Amino acid sequence: MKTMIAALAAATLLAFSPAVAADETLFPRIADTSKAAPETAKFFDAFFTAKSRHDVDATMSFFSPDLVTYTDAILGWPLDNYETLKGVFASYMPNWGNGRSYPFRIIGGPDSAVVAFIDTPELFGGEIRLLGAIDFKDGKIVRWVDYWDSTGFPADVYNKVRTPADKFPTGFKESAIRDNAAPAIVKVATDVQKALANGDAEAVGTHLSYDVVYEDLTLRTQILGEAATRRYLNRILPAVPFGRGAELMHVVGGEKGGGFEWRSADGKIRGVTAIELDGNGLVSRITTTYDGRLVPADARKQLVALSSEP
Repeated sequence: MKTMIAALAAATLLAFSPAVAADETLFPRIADTSKAAPETAKFFDAFFTAKSRHDVDATMSFFSPDLVTYTDAILGWPLDNYETLKGVFASYMPNWGNGRSYPFRIIGGPDSAVVAFIDTPELFGGEIRLLGAIDFKDGKIVRWVDYWDSTGFPADVYNKVRTPADKFPTGFKESAIRDNAAPAIVKVATDVQKALANGDAEAVGTHLSYDVVYEDLTLRTQILGEAATRRYLNRILPAVPFGRGAELMHVVGGEKGGGFEWRSADGKIRGVTAIELDGNGLVSRITTTYDGRLVPADARKQLVALSSEP
């Protein structure tokens, strides 16, 4: 039955994906889609083509009229309906000049996914490299939440546009979308997040492939291999926001991978962790991002230093 439902969802996504002709020169076609459902990869290629053409109507055609939210989790911008999102695109897109938005990694599908993508500086005042957690319904986007590290983003722009702390949203409509990820990624994501929150690097390690790649985009850190990743997690889990006491908020993805959104124990930092699975169901890549500006500079430097073996 699950296979039949997945097949129907895939067909629906293809059927309802708006037709946007590909332009190979519009942006670099560098996206790794090896862990994406083919129809999901095609969907996002068409979406980013429309967005990079600054075509408001074509871009909005990928969103459901029943959109739950499009939220920037770092700036605290919850755009909680279709017309509000359209208004933002209509306001910004005419000023984007030569700006482009394009994916570099697509994970999961067809019901939900993680997409790693780039917004060039023309769009919002500085280069942004994001991980978006996306849910689909009837072939359209119903929930999209973006996560990124702002430490390389212009401070004057960030301080001007970020929602003040006392008005910053505490939830991103997670409860509005339930059971929209494949069982395989739900199980792995739930287990990995629980182990991280318990500070248990060894439990995380039981899910890792021998050649796993671990990335923290905020700390600019990459660790190679299961043994090294275990040791690294043992060093950092007491201090990172996705470590001890962190809360699982939402899971997205398909049979080949996806990710989970999380909230730090003190509730101050939101982030996302993307997970890719190999043919044996083990984690072959983990990629995490969150707003490093919310981590004190000295603490962030100490965390970066922990990437080196003692």
